[in-house]
Order: sequence, then structure tokens, then C-alpha cells
Amino acid sequence: MTPADLVLTRRGLRFRGRYWPCTIGRGGVSATKCEGDGATPIGCHRIIGMLYRPDRIARPTSWADPIRPGDLWSDDCGDADYNQMVRAPYPHSHEMLRRADPLYDLVLLTDWNWPDVVPERGSAIFLHQQRRKGYPTEGCVAFRRDHLQRIAGMITPQSRLIVPALGVPLG
Repeated sequence: MTPADLVLTRRGLRFRGRYWPCTIGRGGVSATKCEGDGATPIGCHRIIGMLYRPDRIARPTSWADPIRPGDLWSDDCGDADYNQMVRAPYPHSHEMLRRADPLYDLVLLTDWNWPDVVPERGSAIFLHQQRRKGYPTEGCVAFRRDHLQRIAGMITPQSRLIVPALGVPLG
């Protein structure tokens, strides 16, 4: 592990010398992640991108990309664009990235099940804003808005999200 890594622990996410409170998937952590199970996948996941809502927040880093009207994320296991950003109109199952709520005002993308996508293995493992304190996600890792913004300002292209089996004590 390096100082640039974000490491999930029972105390929160350890990053840059402190613990950041967070929530994970309603299904806990899993070594056998699959679409719709609500689990956060165990493993070492590179941060491969950052998206933000330019109508709601300032660009957090020079490498962040804006979320535009019509930006979607495919979660249709049977489609060739599964676990990819797609554009509306899109006839298959998807998640809207430009939401009415603030959940995706800032999103850090991980390389979970990407670029070599395996159908049914799960899609869209993001770091994003939490709905409310303690409320689980569908598999993502979620933070308070101000914490997510601070984390986004400190990550680097070498940063990784490390999700261990949480039965193992971590420090």
C-alpha cells in the first residue's frame, strides 16, 4: 500500500493519514460480487476517472470530466455497453448520472469489472456522496459531501481503492 491508496477499514476509509467516515453496500463486502447484490467488491480497484456536475460544483481537478444531460451508466448485462458510460436515448437498463438529488454531483470511477467486462459481475462501483449518514449504497462507497470533495482534491492517478475482507483486523 502507498499513501495515495484509499483503504477501507472498520473505522472508515483510511487515506492521507486520517479516517474518513463512509458507508458501503447494503450487501457488505464480497469476494463474489454480482450485479444487483448490493455488495462492495473485495479487491484493489484503481481510480480511473472523476465526473462532476458543472451546474452544481466547481471542477474539482483538472482531469475531472463534466456530467452532461443524457449521460447514463449501462447496467444491462446483456448489452455490449454493460458497465460503460452511455448516452440517452439508450434502450437498455441504465442508471442516470445526472440525477435530481446530489448523490452523483461528484463521482470517482473505479476499474471494477472494467475494461474486460464480465456480464453479471457487477457495474458502477463508484465513490460518491452518501444519501444520509449510515445509509448503505448499492455497492459503492459513499461519503459526506465535504469529505468527498476533499478526497477528490487529494487523489492522484496512482490512487487505488483497497477493499479487504473486513473480517481481518486493519489498522
